[in-house]
Amino acid sequence: PCCNGKVAPITQGTPEQVRHERLMVKRLDEIRRRFEPLLRRFFHAYFLLVRGMTLGVRAVVLDADNKVFLVKHSYVAGWYLPGGGVDFGETMEQAMRRELKEEGDIDLIGEAVLHGIFLNSHVSRRDHVAVYVVRHFRQDRLPEPNREIIECGFFDAATLPAGATPGTRLRIAEVLHGKPVIATWR
Repeated sequence: PCCNGKVAPITQGTPEQVRHERLMVKRLDEIRRRFEPLLRRFFHAYFLLVRGMTLGVRAVVLDADNKVFLVKHSYVAGWYLPGGGVDFGETMEQAMRRELKEEGDIDLIGEAVLHGIFLNSHVSRRDHVAVYVVRHFRQDRLPEPNREIIECGFFDAATLPAGATPGTRLRIAEVLHGKPVIATWR
């Protein structure tokens, strides 16, 4: 990992392009904040009809200094462990590997360890999240901000960014500090 705890900045292009990009990120954030509750309900209702039960994956990705990789999405507030939904015909591990590549340009070079499967009842009584611990990986550089991931970086567990979600903080404490594992996401 090459980021040393820093967040990928918006710096490519002319000063005018950088200003425009920052303005667009700010506007998207305002729109996301306004419509997030409605979008969350819509997508969970959709998945309830299509899938019945939802299954997602997240990964506690730790570098050699035990800094944890977190992402900030364009469509939901807060800092999260990277991850997403498990697609039909896909194993949880395949989904985790795909999501790490998509969200962090991270390739596993060793085995991931399943930390646990958690009921995410604050979202839906049918939502479950599998969490893996990843210590052996390759990331040539932090990805540039895009439509889904607007910021990302490695952070010291003692100084996680403001907005790190309660579930994210719990999983990190369980993995790094031996806190008791609970069955629910938060």
